[in-house]
Amino acid sequence: MATVALENGRRQFDYWVTVYKRTWKGSLVSSFLLPLLYLAAMGIGLGSFVDANGTGALGGISYLQFIAPGLLASTALQIAVAESTYPVMSGLKWQKFYFSMIATPLRPADVMYGQLAFIAFRVLTTCTVFLVVIAFFGGLKSPLGLMALPVVLLVGMAASAPVCAVATTLQNDSGFAMIFRFGVIPAFLFSGAFFPVSQLPDWIEWLAYLSPLWHGVELSRDLSLNTVELWPALGNLAYLAAWFGIGTWFAVRGITRRLIS
Repeated sequence: MATVALENGRRQFDYWVTVYKRTWKGSLVSSFLLPLLYLAAMGIGLGSFVDANGTGALGGISYLQFIAPGLLASTALQIAVAESTYPVMSGLKWQKFYFSMIATPLRPADVMYGQLAFIAFRVLTTCTVFLVVIAFFGGLKSPLGLMALPVVLLVGMAASAPVCAVATTLQNDSGFAMIFRFGVIPAFLFSGAFFPVSQLPDWIEWLAYLSPLWHGVELSRDLSLNTVELWPALGNLAYLAAWFGIGTWFAVRGITRRLIS
């Protein structure tokens, strides 16, 4: 049974990659150019002013080295959420290609696993390019920072699975604006990517700790600076894995209800 599930998931992944080969040019700006502009503007542009006034508050590192891991994790989250909203809605409501898929031996669960596998592919390819650029500009203090790549992949999946689950429950795309306005944007701004969350008021600081993005930013930064501690790192990974696992369960449950009801 497990072998059949893996084979069905692989076929779904092949489908999405084939589609992406025809449409990848349309994602160049959002996937690659915008993160690079953020890195240049915030890390290099604003960073020069921050560094000129001293880096003691950042532990003696440059502002570029401080925000680069945060931008990497934030990029993973934004790509994952974008691929978990409208594409899922399209498969269920607009183009309805999910219904064609389950007319084959594929199960609804296979459809969702294939969707998540493609999202992982998108996150991994985008973040790999971004990580190379960060390293080129000196944003990694330690070679251990290259290990941030699997971490930010897990960040993306921890975000994508719950969003896919929500997308299977919506009847139109109006709910996606709420996800971006009250989920993605606050997480992007207040998860430690641009400044330590310890500078926030206490009640907002604790909200930041609930975000999967904070755990990804924290671990990615620790790897980049070679300051990783075992138990906090395992805690961050476990928290991200829990979001991914629980989110996947709800996503499979949601798409099964929509496709079979």
